Formats: sequence, structure tokens, C-alpha cells
Amino acid sequence: MQTHLAPEYQDTPEGREAEAILRKCVHCGFCTATCPTYQLLGDELDGPRGRIYLMKQVLEGAEPTRKTQLHLDRCLTCRNCESTCPSGVQYGHLVDIGRQLVDAKVPRPLGERVLRWALKEGLTSPVFAPAMKLGQALRDVLPPALRAKVPAPQTAGVWPTQSHPRKVLMLAGCVQPAMLPNINTATARVLDAAGIQTLVAPDAGCCGAVKFHLNDHEGGKVHMRANIDAWWPFVQQGAEAIVMNASGCGVMVKDYGHVLRDDPAYADKAQRISALTRDLSELLPELVPVLKPKLKPAAVAQAGVQAFHPPCTLQHGQQLKGGVETHLADLGFAVHVAAVEPHLCCGSAGTYSVLTPDIAYTLRDRKLGHLGALQPQAILSANVGCITHLQSGTQVPVKHWIELLDQALA
Repeated sequence: MQTHLAPEYQDTPEGREAEAILRKCVHCGFCTATCPTYQLLGDELDGPRGRIYLMKQVLEGAEPTRKTQLHLDRCLTCRNCESTCPSGVQYGHLVDIGRQLVDAKVPRPLGERVLRWALKEGLTSPVFAPAMKLGQALRDVLPPALRAKVPAPQTAGVWPTQSHPRKVLMLAGCVQPAMLPNINTATARVLDAAGIQTLVAPDAGCCGAVKFHLNDHEGGKVHMRANIDAWWPFVQQGAEAIVMNASGCGVMVKDYGHVLRDDPAYADKAQRISALTRDLSELLPELVPVLKPKLKPAAVAQAGVQAFHPPCTLQHGQQLKGGVETHLADLGFAVHVAAVEPHLCCGSAGTYSVLTPDIAYTLRDRKLGHLGALQPQAILSANVGCITHLQSGTQVPVKHWIELLDQALA
């Protein structure tokens, strides 16, 4: 696709990157076949190809409108289009640029500004944990829409204390410790059983995705630099990996090297951090032979059929497909993905389910219908957002797949 950047974008890093991405697009339309919003709405401008046209027009000097902003807002950033694009268009990077440029020119109504500010500042704030605890205490009397965002209180269990020669870092995250604390402790216990010690840097926090994807790129970079500073001493001391048990955080941290590539103080460190980052599922192949003899056969058998929903950030953002269910099957568990539309987003998509609830809940119910056809005893996933979003629409327990392993080791 030929693009002629407007003068205001010709000498900017964003303009040059967007132009390079747009050159790869051949307008084939393969992306529309796997785009959740295009499938629901049937509007070309609510699919990747249409949104690319809108962003191209803005980059070439056209004035964006609220309608432009709306179509970009409706994108889940699931990156399913990247999995089906034959030309390798990095749509996720392009839409981050496009949204920021449009927001700079199209003022949002006061209500939208307030909500978006509350999300990017509130979710990453130290007050989030006590606020969530209060919400859980009052959960039974909360309005249904708010109750859907507040998971039932969960016991985290005990963090292992044994030291091992092999050590990995883990990002606790900004919302996961308050919403679903057992995911982190279960991760530490399972890795401990495999002879790996899990370390958490006290000063590491939000991965930066919340602010970055709400068009506050500089605010997101502040979190990224803080995490790099927190992790760097552990990296120098020999931590072999930074393990992510939230795939949304994982895809962001794996992108630190790209986002901070022009930062003279952090570019090299960011590349190193990205190279060290591994989703928890990437450790599974080496964990299987170590953990298999330690699993309790009765617990494995009693688990029954488990449905696995691979988050978009895992299968499209990180391009990790088919690993979790395969390796859990190697351990004796009956884990299956949905036979229909396993590639489509569940509608969570970070803050999307708050900002665009109609589409989010339609996609949630569609996903739960496909997963329910498996008649599972539980639904497994790999991201806190997907887990809480899916749980809000079903009585079937929804949990992280690492919790299944933890239960069978207990």
C-alpha cells in the first residue's frame, strides 16, 4: 500500500513506523474473516482492512472525526488479523499509533475522558487492592454490572520457601494479586515442585499495557522503565527467565524492546528483558517429565473434562498455539479447546469490556456457548482478564490452567 505521509508525520518515529507497516498491506481481506467485530457488525470499517484505510487517511492529512475514533475504539486489539495476514502486517503496532494520533485531534466527551482516566490511573494504583477487597466484601449487594467485575474472594495459599539453584522472576501484576491471588502462588508452588524458585521484584508493578493501550504511551513507558529497573539486579544475578502467567502482560513485556527502541538509556536493557520473557506455557515441555510422577492420579482423574480458552494475547499476540492443552494431555488431563471458533476473542481485551460492554458481552456469551458444548467441569484460560470476564457469564468454574496442576500436586 502506497502512503504519502502528511508533512506533520514525515519526520516522526510514529509516522515512519506506520508507513513501513502500511507498505506491507495488500488489501487481500483475509483479516476480515477472523475479526470478531467485523463478524458481529458486518461493517468494513469495523474490520482491520477498513480501520487501516481510516488510519492511512489520517496519516495522509485527512481530519479524523468521532466516527473515526469510534471505529478504532471498537477494535479489541486481539491481533487475530495478524495470525491470518499473509503479508505480516503488524496491525497491533499500527492501531496503537493510529489511536494516539486520532485522540490528539478528536476531543472525547467528558464522560469518556473521566472513565478512561479512572481506568488507567485506578487499575495501576496502590489503592486498587483495598478497593477490590471492599468490593468483594459488598459483592452480594453490588449492581449486576459492577458485580461482574468483582470476582469472589479467593484464598491464595502458601508461597513456597525452599531455595533452588534455578531461579526465575515473575511479574505479580497490577490487578492479579488483588483479584485472583491464587494464580501467582499456584505458579510458585508448581515451579517449586519442578525445582525452580520463583522470585518477585518488590518494585515491579503494572506491565504498562493499561496506559499504553489507552493512548497514554508515555505513562505506559514509565511503568516499563520502572519494571526494567526493578528486574535488572535479578537479571545480573542470573535469573534465567521472566515468567508471565498473565498472557496480556506477557505480550506487552515481550514488546518492551520495540516500544523503548529509541530510548538511549533503556533500549539495550529493554531488548534483554524482552528476550528473557517467557509465557508460563513455554516452560511446560520441560516441566512435564518432572511433574508427571508427582501428580496424584486420583486428582487427575477427578478433574474430568476441562475446556481451555487460549487468550488472544497468547495465540495471536505471542503466537503460542496448541501448547497448553497438548502438554496438559501429556500429564493425563482431559483438556480440549472448543470445536468452533477457538481463535475468536472472548471480549475481555483489557479495559475493552468496561469501555465497550455490548460487544464484549456478546462475544463472551458466544465463547461460553462454544466452550459449554464440551460439557466441562471447569474452563481454563491463561489471562486474568479472560478468566474474570468468562466467569461473569457462567456458573462453571473458570480458572488459570496452572491452578489445575497445583491442585493435582497438593
